[in-house]
Amino acid sequence: MAIKNALLVDDSKVARFALSKLLESRDMEVNMAGSAEEALDYLSKSDRPDVIFMDHLMPGMNGVEATKAIKSNPNTADIPIIMCTSKKSTNFTEEALNFGVYNILTKPPHNEGLNQVLDNLSRDVTDGTLPEPPAVDPTEAANQPDEEPFNIPVNTSVDMAPKTTGSETLNGHPSSSNLVPLTSDLIEQISRSAVKTHINNRLHELLSSLFDEQFDHLKRVLDETRNRQESAIEERMNAMSAMLKERTQNLRDDIAAEVNLNVGLELKELKNELKKNSGFTVEHMAELKDHITSVQTIDTEFWQTLQSEAIQQAHEISRETAEDIAQRTIDLFIAQQRASSSRIYTIGLAVSLGIFSVGIIWLSGLFG
Repeated sequence: MAIKNALLVDDSKVARFALSKLLESRDMEVNMAGSAEEALDYLSKSDRPDVIFMDHLMPGMNGVEATKAIKSNPNTADIPIIMCTSKKSTNFTEEALNFGVYNILTKPPHNEGLNQVLDNLSRDVTDGTLPEPPAVDPTEAANQPDEEPFNIPVNTSVDMAPKTTGSETLNGHPSSSNLVPLTSDLIEQISRSAVKTHINNRLHELLSSLFDEQFDHLKRVLDETRNRQESAIEERMNAMSAMLKERTQNLRDDIAAEVNLNVGLELKELKNELKKNSGFTVEHMAELKDHITSVQTIDTEFWQTLQSEAIQQAHEISRETAEDIAQRTIDLFIAQQRASSSRIYTIGLAVSLGIFSVGIIWLSGLFG
């Protein structure tokens, strides 16, 4: 069974775009969700995907909590989940596999690593060797946070007073062998973990906001550049059409009409060719966005240079086209003398006959 469709869950537009391009290159259908809550809502209302790519750190419900919620639902428990994270330690991988993650994909994703993960998944699905979903308590899945474990024994309590021994009591209650004192080291460990979690979440939010802003800015700049190029090409082509019309207005009506018709068709084809070869295409734009996603750097001077070169390219193409159109007509006429079906040969012959006719009429008037 091939992996044909995927649900991509990530709060970053740039991260979703980068991974979706890699998946689409494998002819996969990709649906996206901007949060864990949106992903759970999608799973409850839409057809189930073949695989879920789940971001690790997200505002609100994080990837671990979302994975536990999915695995606790019998309707979605057997959907393979690939966790996308930059935290790929041995301990984290083992913990992730324990709560139902199929595999870990390091961020930012690369085509080689993604292909390996998907090939393994496709093979396991075909062979029926997918690991069984773990038995997850829905209450535990909803309440258990994704935090680093502390070095505290199970079934222990924390007390501010020193540990007692033997039959001594604390505030009238018997002491327990599982009572752990709230030492300065334990306080420091708890504080460091809380601060680390807060800083990581905040940094992730700020970076995602920055990348989303630059993505929107790049799209807006490229759209504006393409619109200016199209306007410049349209203006230049209109000027060329007006020039040709002016130069042919002294010919006889039937010859001028034929010339205008054929030249108009040539100009239309030339215009389409210029649009295909000028400025930024959809493929160029996708390459630029993939580059920004991979390196995650912003260079203002690069965008300014890019915009200037794009405009200059359009101007040069228009200028060169204007200079070469006369030479193109002559070359086409010479080349098409050997092929009687050529439109340019017909135009040249018609022009020659028209000029010859005008000469005959003039001579007839001169000697008449």
